[in-house]
Amino acid sequence: MSEAITEYRNENTKDIDLLSTIDMVRKMNEEDQIVAKVVGDEAPNIATAIDMIAKAFLKGGRLFYFGAGTSGRLGILDASECPPTFSVDPSMVQGIIAGGPKSFINAVEGAEDNFGNGKEDAKVLTDKDICVVISASGNPKYLLGVLEQADEAGAATIAVTCNSRGMIAQEAGHVICAEVGPEVIAGSSRLKAGTAQKMILNMLTTGAMIKIGKTYENFMIDLKAVNEKLKDRAIRIVSQIADVTNSEALAALLKCNWEIKTAIVMIMMKTDVDNARLELKRHGGVLRRIIKAEETAV
Repeated sequence: MSEAITEYRNENTKDIDLLSTIDMVRKMNEEDQIVAKVVGDEAPNIATAIDMIAKAFLKGGRLFYFGAGTSGRLGILDASECPPTFSVDPSMVQGIIAGGPKSFINAVEGAEDNFGNGKEDAKVLTDKDICVVISASGNPKYLLGVLEQADEAGAATIAVTCNSRGMIAQEAGHVICAEVGPEVIAGSSRLKAGTAQKMILNMLTTGAMIKIGKTYENFMIDLKAVNEKLKDRAIRIVSQIADVTNSEALAALLKCNWEIKTAIVMIMMKTDVDNARLELKRHGGVLRRIIKAEETAV
């Protein structure tokens, strides 16, 4: 196996240990600026992946992230943010890390090299699901085990990597490859590679949730208002979309257990909680369809 791009030495940072702190920061920032462009270059492949994931969601499928080390942690982080942001069941987007949950905090040596554990962990997959394997180098045997099991289960596979020559790029059905180049510190792929992966995962879940109607315009209309900050945000969202005062928005939210979309439909259609929920169900939970129908009726 040839040396991964992520292991190359960065010619621009060979003297980083001799720099002043401010110059060190500037040098790191210069390298980070490469990331956004490289991720942008992968926009078509990211868009294809979003459409794959959204299609799976609409058919009752789930999204699984698999990774080792930093990549695994990023997958778990992105998955954990979906329930509070979009009010989806925690099972809809899941992150699995090589070595099990304890690896999230403490590195488990050799976990990424275990092909068998990858196959075993991937037995949660069905033919309705999307399997996303994440790796900067693209070579962990754990992920090759995941991909083999995913193929056996009939799950669609997507690789998110920073190395086009990595094994997962050869084995996955669809590839997103953000080649950010050598790291500031050779081999430390939690840096540019990790930033690129985080940006891509943000796009995958956010894009797919938008596609299935979890937002209206750029409002977070399915958030769970579980604390004061989020309740305040819910009031502002209802107020702005339904064009009512904050007091009217609060009154509607209190009647429907802080369900933002229900409150908006109640106000706009001048109806009660039960009828608002039925209307949302009839339109697949997509608020824009209801608003469009109301505007057409007028």
